[in-house]
Amino acid sequence: MALYLAVMAQPKLSEDVYNVKSGDNAVSKETVYLEETFYIRLKKKTPFRVRLTSKRLSLIKDDSSKEQTIPLQDIIGSKCMRSKRRRVGAGSCVCRSFVGKPPLKVVDEDSGDLDENDISAYLYIYAYNLKRSRRSLKRERTTITLQFRSYDKYEDNNREAQRWRNTIKCLIANEPITNVVPQNDKKLLILINPKSGSGKAVELFQAKVATILNEAEIPYYLRVTESAQYARDYIRTRDVYGWRGVVAVGGDGVLFEILNGMFERLDWQQALAEVPLAIIPCGSGNGLARTICHHYNEPYITHNLTGLSMALVRGKTANMDVVRVETKTKIMYSFLSVGWGLLADIDIESEKLRVIGGQRFTLWALARLIGLRKYKGVIHYARIKDVSNLPKPKLPLTISHSVSHDGELDSPDTEDFVDCYENSETLTNVVNGKRHKRVDSWHSTNSRRSTFYSTRGSEYHSVTSSGSEMRSPVHACMHGPASHLPSLMSQLPSHWEREEGEFVMAYVSYQAYIGEDLLFAPRSQLSDGVMWLLIIKAGITRSQIFSFLMGMSHGSHSEINGEYIKMIPVSAFRLVPEGPNGYITVDGELVEYGPIQAEIFPNIVNLLVPTNNL
Repeated sequence: MALYLAVMAQPKLSEDVYNVKSGDNAVSKETVYLEETFYIRLKKKTPFRVRLTSKRLSLIKDDSSKEQTIPLQDIIGSKCMRSKRRRVGAGSCVCRSFVGKPPLKVVDEDSGDLDENDISAYLYIYAYNLKRSRRSLKRERTTITLQFRSYDKYEDNNREAQRWRNTIKCLIANEPITNVVPQNDKKLLILINPKSGSGKAVELFQAKVATILNEAEIPYYLRVTESAQYARDYIRTRDVYGWRGVVAVGGDGVLFEILNGMFERLDWQQALAEVPLAIIPCGSGNGLARTICHHYNEPYITHNLTGLSMALVRGKTANMDVVRVETKTKIMYSFLSVGWGLLADIDIESEKLRVIGGQRFTLWALARLIGLRKYKGVIHYARIKDVSNLPKPKLPLTISHSVSHDGELDSPDTEDFVDCYENSETLTNVVNGKRHKRVDSWHSTNSRRSTFYSTRGSEYHSVTSSGSEMRSPVHACMHGPASHLPSLMSQLPSHWEREEGEFVMAYVSYQAYIGEDLLFAPRSQLSDGVMWLLIIKAGITRSQIFSFLMGMSHGSHSEINGEYIKMIPVSAFRLVPEGPNGYITVDGELVEYGPIQAEIFPNIVNLLVPTNNL
């Protein structure tokens, strides 16, 4: 939707207004910052009052009570433009279909193709309104063009337009109103996996996300990965403090790499505290993205990335738990799930159908139900007895390090880094006081590589060009919060509970959704210190499993606790499978088959999230 209005009057002074919400006695105070009278371009006798307050932009028709309101949280940006110079002979064709004035064409203020005869200044306001219907929510793009021409000189009209633009920008950034646009020169780091899902991540980013970032004038630096673990290595070896956030574009696997790259840094705690992470869903599962939209009442439509793209603009953050996962040879950090049995089989074996997207899970689930498997093993867990009375998680002030290195757990002696450059930085390891060479991770955001895509300060780089900037240590070491659990092969505390026998599956999730249509743990929060352990024992019928899986589409399965099915809130668990055959997944990624244990740490990661639409 687009609306074009021209100003023909002087602005009013700012004032306070009070908005009384219907149905209650709540009165909210709004400050009116700007208000002027405009006219529709082709209907000069139709005046509108345009009012900008601390909460909304309102367009009020003077001769009626009708009012169009755009909440401030739906506005992402504004730009001042000038009209474009018309080519000689343009519009002279007698067969043109429109009558009256030709459509307005504008260019940037510094363009060499502007019309110097037009003294008007044009302010474009970009918004994505939340539209509610009986069955769904969706966002609709709205552009409002305000034409300023009250003065005889362009400079005076532009000053008024800039005043509106600066005010809108300050309100979006939640900063005090000034005559200067808020400055944040930091770029978003975009790491995109072109093979995620059906292989359309790059196209989706350009069509959906880049448009919003450009309208909001948010600069970004985009890298396309071409190999496994590229995102992990990139995050581990760069100066991440030059970014305003790190964005994973693809499936949950891209964010898994980024998260573990963060934990492989010596400064992991500072990096995670200062640099928020974000996800743009272009994969098959997209469990975390679906969870974020669920918690913030943001409509989630496959391949419609508007709401989460707006979150990149707004910069609002929320805390998220992470789970420390330990196998025989590795330590890793997880944000979504650990799986064994049926769901893990579906996740891994359906990879051959990746080209069809998320439907691969449904098709392979039917195949696995026909050929239902059973697995022997032992499941230990520390039950949370009363989820409703959990204390609010607090961010730990200091967390000691744990290290994983090439199959040796907690072995600081293997922590050497080798710098690929002669001038490397030397620092003291806080764990054991030894001095080690650290990889020189400082990297200018202005790359010297050739750029084949560029838009308003944003850069799009190849990962295969010569002169690679990658400065990887010879051995990657996992740091992060130290475990509170006994070593993987040691005896567990006596208060832990135990399940032993044959199982169809065990699945642990710490997010509400594990896929776009799988509401696994409806009571889960982004940061609550709880993992939800699902155990399905052998002996259950195929029809019962089918009904259970169908219930996961709306979360009704979570209340089922019977002879064969248990849903248990836990703070830690250990799984010991018997036999050599099977799959274990962490965040959808295949890990070694064997004993595995995990524990949850609250409030470790900052996530970029939408504004709550309640």
